[in-house]
Amino acid sequence: QVRLVESGGGLVQAGGSLRLSCAASGSIAGINAMGWFRQAPGKQRELVATITSSGKTNYADSVKGRFTISRDNAKNTVVLQMNSLKPEDTAVYYCRADRSVLTFWGQGTQVTVSS
Repeated sequence: QVRLVESGGGLVQAGGSLRLSCAASGSIAGINAMGWFRQAPGKQRELVATITSSGKTNYADSVKGRFTISRDNAKNTVVLQMNSLKPEDTAVYYCRADRSVLTFWGQGTQVTVSS
């Protein structure tokens, strides 16, 4: 089992920045991709950004140029730096880790961007 704990959410004004962190613990050997997804009220959960163990990244078009995902394999953490935040970025952000055919999720952290 892999445990994922997110931190760093909160309330910020439009144009501001937030930094989300996700720490993985437990059976972390073999984790390949890690990433961030988000779910706004009434909407489906969607990909924000992912990063593989080799550092290959993938971003949703809506966040390209504003968000940056990074990973510290030694510390088993993944960080999402969010800049130039917009009200439409408001959502619960979830950390995700993939290990072989298994997927693990964190409990989520709320990000609210006021206009």
